Amino acid sequence: MLKDVRLSVLDLAPIRDEGTIAESFENSVALARRAEELGYHRFWLAEHHNIDGIASAATAVLIGHIAGRTSTLRVGSGGVMLPNHAPLVVAEQFGTLATLYPDRIDLGLGRAPGTDGMTLRALGRDPQAAEHFPQMVQELAGYLGDARPGQRVKAVPGQGTHVPLWLLGSSGFSAQLAAKLGLPFAFASHFAPGYIHEAIRLYRDNFQPSSILDKPYLMLGIPVIAAETDEQAEFLSTTHQQKFLNLIRGKSTRALPPVKELDWHPHERGQVMQMLSASVVGSRETVKRQLASFIEGTGADELMINSDFYNLDDRLRSYEIVMDAAQG
Repeated sequence: MLKDVRLSVLDLAPIRDEGTIAESFENSVALARRAEELGYHRFWLAEHHNIDGIASAATAVLIGHIAGRTSTLRVGSGGVMLPNHAPLVVAEQFGTLATLYPDRIDLGLGRAPGTDGMTLRALGRDPQAAEHFPQMVQELAGYLGDARPGQRVKAVPGQGTHVPLWLLGSSGFSAQLAAKLGLPFAFASHFAPGYIHEAIRLYRDNFQPSSILDKPYLMLGIPVIAAETDEQAEFLSTTHQQKFLNLIRGKSTRALPPVKELDWHPHERGQVMQMLSASVVGSRETVKRQLASFIEGTGADELMINSDFYNLDDRLRSYEIVMDAAQG
C-alpha cells in the first residue's frame, strides 16, 4: 500500500539558532535536489511572515530559485495565503513561474494569514479578507484559465497557463470548498491532527467532479523523523518538539540542537504532543509500519512529509530512509 502512494516534501526553509537565512536557502536547494534524486514527486514551500525561524516568506521567489536548481521535481506553494494578496498579482507570479518551468509548478492556496494581526496590517491587507476566500479563489482561477470573451483585465503572464490549483486547510472550511470546486485538497495533519478524519469525510462526501478532477484527490501533510534506530530518531525529534514548545511560549522558533531531555511543564508537554500526534518517528521499519497504518486509516493519495532537523545531513538521511521504506 505504501509504495502506491506518492511522497512529496514540505519545506519551510527553517533557520537555525546560530545560522543565517542564506544558509537556510542553501539547505533548501540541497534538500530539493536530493528529493529529486530519490524520486519525491513535489517540493512545496509555505508562506509565513514575521516568524524568525522560517525564511520562506517570499514564497514565489523561493519557488523560482528551487525550480531553477532542479529539473524534474514539481515545485509549488504549500501554500500561498491568498487573503494576503491580490489574486491578479498571484496569477502573474505563478503564470511567470509556469512559463519559465512548464508543467512543474503547483499553486496551493491557504485561507489563514500565516502571521499575527499586527503583521497582517503591515501587509496592507483587510483583516476580513479571509471571509472572501471562495470568491478570491475563483477570481484567481479566472486569471489562470483561458481568457473569456470580453475579459478586460488579464494576467500577463498567467492567462491560459492553467497552473494547477490546490486548496489547503486545517479545518472543514477548505475541505468543503475544495469538494465544491472539484479541486485537490491538502490537509495540514502535521499541525492539526485532531481534525483530520472529519476534514477527510467532508471533502469526500461533498466532492463534485470538475474539469480538473473526476474524483477526490487527498494529500496529507505529516511530520516524519527517521533515523538509523528508534532511539536516535526520538533524540533527533526533540528539535521539532522544542520548536513547538517555544511557539506556545511565544519565544523564538529557530531550530535548536536536539537534547536528551526537555525542560517543560506537564501541560506544555501535553500541548506539544497533541500538536504532533500524527508524527512518525523511528527507524526504517518503524517508519514503514506507521506510514502504512496512516495510509490505511486515511486512504491518502499522497503524503507531504515535513522533516524538521537541526543538521542538514540528518534531514537528508531521513528522507532517504523514508523513500527506502516506501520502495521496500
